[in-house]
Amino acid sequence: MSDSPQPTFLVSAYSDPVVVKINGKANYLNCNSFREFIETILASGNRRIFIDFEACKGMDSTFLGILAGTAIELRKLSPAGELVVGKLGERNYELICNLGLQNLLTVSEDETEAAESFAALQNQEVSDAKNILKAHENLTEADQENVAKFQDVIAFLRNQVEKQDKE
Repeated sequence: MSDSPQPTFLVSAYSDPVVVKINGKANYLNCNSFREFIETILASGNRRIFIDFEACKGMDSTFLGILAGTAIELRKLSPAGELVVGKLGERNYELICNLGLQNLLTVSEDETEAAESFAALQNQEVSDAKNILKAHENLTEADQENVAKFQDVIAFLRNQVEKQDKE
């Protein structure tokens, strides 16, 4: 069976924790709907999120920045919330650790934590410089060592946003 041509985010929005299962690659092309979903569930009072990476084929820095921002927002809540990631696989675990995100979120070793059924499917392709910029700024807020890694990307994106705002 071939891989799905479009990555998807399957969600169980009414469980506790809220569960998101990523199928395919999570990147700047498809993570805007994920970010909007996270904002919606946080606004509705959910404080625990589990992300299942078993079928995730990879992540880019934009998606990782959204994870960082989510973990930061959950920590600011009273009582604090928690972002848990599981079934990472070696490469995705390495990506998270290379950016210091393991200090913000919880890496689960429990393979049974993810829910079996999902209530909705979220997948929209969006390329929005403002959201990509915010995601990278989240990475620098998550770990100061990321400033040097993403300073050029952030400068480029700020220029893009300024151009879009002038148009």
